[in-house]
Amino acid sequence: MRFFSGFTLQNEAGRFGAWLRRSDYTVAGFSYGAIKAAAYALHATERIDTLQLLSPAFFQTKPERFKLLQLRAYESDPKGYEAQFLANCFKPYDVEAVERRPGSAGELKELMGYLWAPELLEAIAARGIRIEVYLGGEDRIIDAQGAREFFLPHATVTWISKANHFLQEQPQ
Repeated sequence: MRFFSGFTLQNEAGRFGAWLRRSDYTVAGFSYGAIKAAAYALHATERIDTLQLLSPAFFQTKPERFKLLQLRAYESDPKGYEAQFLANCFKPYDVEAVERRPGSAGELKELMGYLWAPELLEAIAARGIRIEVYLGGEDRIIDAQGAREFFLPHATVTWISKANHFLQEQPQ
């Protein structure tokens, strides 16, 4: 399995053990990593059977003002922004230890400005790749309901009603 990590994170695949397919033919991505995983699946030359998008970064329903405020907040205090971002990933539960890596304003801009397109998902599916999307109903990061509506025509969508951005239903 090839896994793509979320914004400012690394090695968090273990958090998704209940959902991930451990197969050489699976590509998965969490949040920002879902964008990277989809692009990889579209262009990969090796066999891929399943693309798993875990809480995919979905901000296209948010107003431009919201996105601009996120970028400005990051640029004025990257460490503070990242700490608040991580806290929101875990809400409504307590923050847990995660392995981090430095983020960048460019990554955040890409994440906030990314537009999921039906044509992308159709092209991935046309390659014979099954698309699975996992969303938490308590997600405080993305527009989970908007993502659900967008992905339903193109993927198998698993809605975990009491889960946060990390797809946790309760503290571990």
